[in-house]
Amino acid sequence: MRLLRRRADEGLTATDPGRATVPARTNAGRPDANVDYAATLAELESRGRYGIHLGLSRTRALLAALGHPERSFRGVLIAGTNGKGSVLALVGAALQAAGYRTGETPKPHLVTYRERLQIDGVPVDPATFAGVAQEVLALADRVARRHGEPTEFELLTAITFRWFAESDIDLAVVEVGLGGRLDATHAWDGGVAVVTNIALDHMDRLGDTVEAIAREKAAIIVRGDLAVTGAWGGALEVIERRSRRVAVPLTVTPPAPLRSLDRDGIEVELGRLGLTRVALRGRHQAANAAVADATLDALEAAGIARIGNDARRAGYAAVRWPGRLELLSIEGREVLLDGAHNPAGAATLAEALDDLAPFLAPGRPTLVLAIMADKDFDGVVGALAGAAMLRAARVICTAPSGGRALPPERLAARWAAVAAPLGATTQPEVVFDPRAALDAALASGSGSGPVIVAGSLYLVGAARAILVADPLLVPDPPRPVLETRPR
Repeated sequence: MRLLRRRADEGLTATDPGRATVPARTNAGRPDANVDYAATLAELESRGRYGIHLGLSRTRALLAALGHPERSFRGVLIAGTNGKGSVLALVGAALQAAGYRTGETPKPHLVTYRERLQIDGVPVDPATFAGVAQEVLALADRVARRHGEPTEFELLTAITFRWFAESDIDLAVVEVGLGGRLDATHAWDGGVAVVTNIALDHMDRLGDTVEAIAREKAAIIVRGDLAVTGAWGGALEVIERRSRRVAVPLTVTPPAPLRSLDRDGIEVELGRLGLTRVALRGRHQAANAAVADATLDALEAAGIARIGNDARRAGYAAVRWPGRLELLSIEGREVLLDGAHNPAGAATLAEALDDLAPFLAPGRPTLVLAIMADKDFDGVVGALAGAAMLRAARVICTAPSGGRALPPERLAARWAAVAAPLGATTQPEVVFDPRAALDAALASGSGSGPVIVAGSLYLVGAARAILVADPLLVPDPPRPVLETRPR
């Protein structure tokens, strides 16, 4: 591996000398190098974009057919209810500041599917993605005959690991998709397992108690790992039992002491670093920063990477995490983007809004809101309505395309029913199209206060594509509609 070769002078040694080496290949060397990116996305999505069939056999069969690319690199696998993406961003930023070539898998994507496969913060280019995807898709029917049809996410996981391996990364930071025990990413063991925290989410698949969900997520901790968690209470007890069962050392990290916060981030007291600037907004990032720093310690203890104090400080101070308490300036108005797609995330956003209020423009705020129909929408509404900043806010209910969103008129009715008893004084408006909702929020005469876009990362992604010209996050092109494959 590149990491172990390059760091040999620092005393790091390979702990798995039998690890596979996957030959590097360029997209230009594939016979299908010119395959159309949009058509490839359509083919992937025809496998059932929202189909979830938990289990590892199909992913393992795909990876075996590819020559086990996942065995060519080590790193971190991150599970948890909230905070996974922030920890991934913090760890990745510090690793890059230390000079490591780092593969990352943030999810879900905001404006382009390619965001889910990144090296050093740069998404895979369309041609390379299409070439690797076609290589994996060509194996899908062979796998299906014995194990059943691979899902879209399982195919994407195999595509990601194949691309990482041939790109000769030093290590990977991988975010679990759903749960942990049966999630496709769990076909890979990087050596360090992280569980950020546990709250109620995806209860139809993971269980209806915090402890049941914790069992699913703690299963990513396997013998030979080092583990880190920021969980507490009953969830922590489950994670501790799992770690003892597989004889894995577990580091439990309470939130770092918060020393200050402002418009652009926070300052925390962080272990050996002392007072440290973190360029992520919200006091909840003190917990994520502590987990991220402990994760870097675990990478060092496992002999995978060495990240000095200066690199950690530089990474934390430069980290960016689009769409998560991201503050934009649009035509002189402040626009704050944050997914807040479950009650815990919405409560975190509500707290952050009240903390940020003194640093934002005065005036009546506007909330542009969408929530997926399969989420606890009453819980999200109740948590958001608890923010003092939103008590008299203008509320515009909308829905991103795709069919999963709660109809805006129903969302407006739920806001009126749930938020009014909590002190909210506004009758919500209904604007069916997100672009029109943003136009209404930003229109002259609508006020000078901040615009908050929240409730769904699908809405945040749609808003970001409309508002931001980001050369790294160019929206995907329209693609042909293919018939969804039967299962």
